[in-house]
Amino acid sequence: MSDMLAEALAFLTEQLSANVSQLVTYARDDRSVDVPATLGRKVLKVDDGAGGIRIMWTDMDFLIPAASLILPGDTEPLTPAEGDQVFIVMPYDVQRFEVFPFGNEPPWRWSDPKQTMLRVHTKYIDAEQFT
Repeated sequence: MSDMLAEALAFLTEQLSANVSQLVTYARDDRSVDVPATLGRKVLKVDDGAGGIRIMWTDMDFLIPAASLILPGDTEPLTPAEGDQVFIVMPYDVQRFEVFPFGNEPPWRWSDPKQTMLRVHTKYIDAEQFT
């Protein structure tokens, strides 16, 4: 019997990548790969260390199909890590974001129960203007 949920999530991942994503460059050290990503933001409830909760927004979340995140020379998709960088071309510049854990949150999480899509949390670093 087929797993209808897995098939539906795979279909939705394909549709998201095909219709509401743009290519970004995901980089680690001196290697990089262009991947389709859907742009978003996430509200995080973060423990403030004093018994309270602080609400934070990520600067940018990138929803990336897990299967597409394979760096040159690798055979398996990588796990996002703090310090990795994501570059996105905007109309007048290239913006650089760094994979970043906010508060006690991890720097990424699965976006769906079948683990087809990664939600990568990032902070804005800088932008390089086109010349």
